[in-house]
Amino acid sequence: MTLVTALILTALAATVISFGWGIGSMAHGGTYDDKHSEQLMSARVIFQAIAIVVLLAAVYFSMA
Repeated sequence: MTLVTALILTALAATVISFGWGIGSMAHGGTYDDKHSEQLMSARVIFQAIAIVVLLAAVYFSMA
């Protein structure tokens, strides 16, 4: 497994974990959800962006 593959898989796993954590937080509600829901969804967007950028870079450099 190359470094790029490991980075993509790590970013995808982080995206799924933060998404699941955010959904679980919203399902339970309460003060924890009020305090952390925005942070969890922001983290998901950041991890997802990282995964997309690394994936696009890998495709770009594999064609070069």
